[in-house]
Amino acid sequence: MARRHGWTDDQIKDLANFEQRDDFTEKEKAALRLAERVTRDAHTVDDQLWSELRRHFDEGEVVELLAAIGLFNYFNRFNDALQMEPTK
Repeated sequence: MARRHGWTDDQIKDLANFEQRDDFTEKEKAALRLAERVTRDAHTVDDQLWSELRRHFDEGEVVELLAAIGLFNYFNRFNDALQMEPTK
């Protein structure tokens, strides 16, 4: 999906360092910050991040981002519990 949205293989391989990279837009970085925080500890989504998200996304888009993040977190936990290996 990332490739369909124009991300390069290098961006995908080095996604963990998105904050230091200059080839992600500020909008992409805001979405990635949200995904990282919700995944690690949803209680760390603070007013500063909400303000940043509102600069780049409308309310419906934030809800969609959170739904996608939550769904993928669910899939990952479900698959981890069943010790499933990813398929190609």
